[in-house]
Amino acid sequence: MGRCWFFEVLVVVGCACLVGNVVGYPAEDLVEKLPGQPNVGFKQYAGYVDIDVKSGKSLFYYFVEADHDPQNKSLTLWLNGGPGCSSVGGGAFSELGPFYPRGDGRGLRVNSRSWNKASNLLFIESPAGVGWSYSNTSSDYNIEDASTAKDMVMFFLKWYEKFPSYKSRELFLTGESYAGHYIPQLVDALLNYNAKSTDFKFNIKGVAIGNPLLKLGSNEQARYEYYWSHGMISDEIGLTIKKECIFDDRVSSDIVNVSKACLLAKNEASESVGRYINHYDVILDVCYPAIAEQELRLHKSITKLSIGVDVCMSHEKSFYLNLPEVQKALHANRTNLPYKWTMCSDVLDYNRTNLSINTVPLLKRIVQNHIPVWIFSGDQDAVVPLTGTRTLIRELAHELNFNITVPYGAWFHGGQVGGWVIEYGNILTFATVRGAAHMVPYAQPSRSLHLFSDFVLGRRLPNATLPSID
Repeated sequence: MGRCWFFEVLVVVGCACLVGNVVGYPAEDLVEKLPGQPNVGFKQYAGYVDIDVKSGKSLFYYFVEADHDPQNKSLTLWLNGGPGCSSVGGGAFSELGPFYPRGDGRGLRVNSRSWNKASNLLFIESPAGVGWSYSNTSSDYNIEDASTAKDMVMFFLKWYEKFPSYKSRELFLTGESYAGHYIPQLVDALLNYNAKSTDFKFNIKGVAIGNPLLKLGSNEQARYEYYWSHGMISDEIGLTIKKECIFDDRVSSDIVNVSKACLLAKNEASESVGRYINHYDVILDVCYPAIAEQELRLHKSITKLSIGVDVCMSHEKSFYLNLPEVQKALHANRTNLPYKWTMCSDVLDYNRTNLSINTVPLLKRIVQNHIPVWIFSGDQDAVVPLTGTRTLIRELAHELNFNITVPYGAWFHGGQVGGWVIEYGNILTFATVRGAAHMVPYAQPSRSLHLFSDFVLGRRLPNATLPSID
C-alpha cells in the first residue's frame, strides 16, 4: 500500500521495430538511453498520454519491451498501490523492471530477473497527481477509485493509438497492495467497455495481484494475528485484541463501538513492534534516511544489503529519478511541476472512505468471465498478511462452488520450496512466495519471475523438484 498507509496516432516507420511486419511506435517517446544505464537489447518508451485535454489531465507511462521476441509476447500492466504511489518508482525501478538504481543514485544496474523476460511491461503513474502525472485542474486531485478506473480505461484507449500493434495482444493486469482495489475495479470497467463495444474489445487474459488489500476489516485482524504469531507482540496483547476488538470494513475505528481495552491493546502492540522494523518485510534490516541522503549527496554508495536485498534502494531510486538528465531522457516532467518526484504523492486528496470498498465481489465477476485470477502473498508481510488474504480467497471459492483442483502444497523453484499454492476450479489460484514480503519481486526476484512466467504462460506452479534430499 506504499505508505501504508494517456495524442494523436503517430506512425513513424523510420523508428519502428522492424520484425516481420512494420509496426509504428511513437518516435517522440523512444528512450534512447537512460543516464548510467548498461547496454541492453530491448527498447524503452516513456512519455505522456493526454486523457482529458479540456482539464489538462495527463498520465505518465514507462513501457519496456520484452528482452527477447517482444512482437510475440503479451502486454502486462503493473500498478503499485498507496493509494497514490508510483508504479514507475515502485514496480519499474525497484521491483520487476529491467533496472535497479546503483548504490550512488547516479546510474543503473541490470535486474537479471526482470519480468520483461516473460512479457512486455507497462507501468503507469496513476491517478493524476502521482509522480509525473498531472492535471491543470486542481479538482482532479480530489480522487477516488471509480474515477481512477475510468481514467485508466481512457489511458489504454489512447495508449493503443500510440502502440496499435498491442491492441490485439493478450493483456495481463497485475499489481500489488492497493492494486487490490485498482486492478479489480479497472478490469470491471474494461469488462463493461467490452460489453458495450461493437468493435474493439480488450483482450484480457489474466489478473495477478500480490499482497492485495481486498477487504479492510479482514486485513486488519490478520495484521495483529501476524504480529502475535511472529513473536512481535506478547500473548497478553494478542489475546486482548482477539477478545476486545471488533474488526470492521469501515475506515475509522471510532465509527464502530470500540472498547477502551481494544484501543489500549492496539497502542501497546504498536509500541511493542516499534519504529525500527520494516512492517512490509519484518525480516529485513532498515535503512536510515538521514544517513542515506547524506551519502548520496557525497556521491557515496549507500547500498546496504540485508539477506541479499538493498534496503536503501528507495532512497537511491528517488535521488536518481529527480536528476534533471534522467527526467529529460524519460520525457518526464514536461510542465516543470512545482514539487519533486516522490514515490507516494503529496498532492493527491484521495477519498479514504474508498479503503473500505470490498473488492472480492469484483474478483468473483472476473472469474465468472473466465479470466484466471492469481493472488499471491509474500510470507513476511505484516501490513497485508497472507492469512487474511488466503481466507478471503477460500471463501470466494466456496461462494463460487469451486472444487479444489490443486491441493494446498509446496511449489518449487531451483530445487527449493518457492512457496505454497492452492488452486480452485482450474481458474482461481492462491500462492505464497517464501522469503518475500509486501513487495514480492523486490525481496524474491527469482521466485517472483518464476511465478509470473507460469502465470502468463498458463502453467501451474511445479509441485515437484528433481533433486533428491534423501
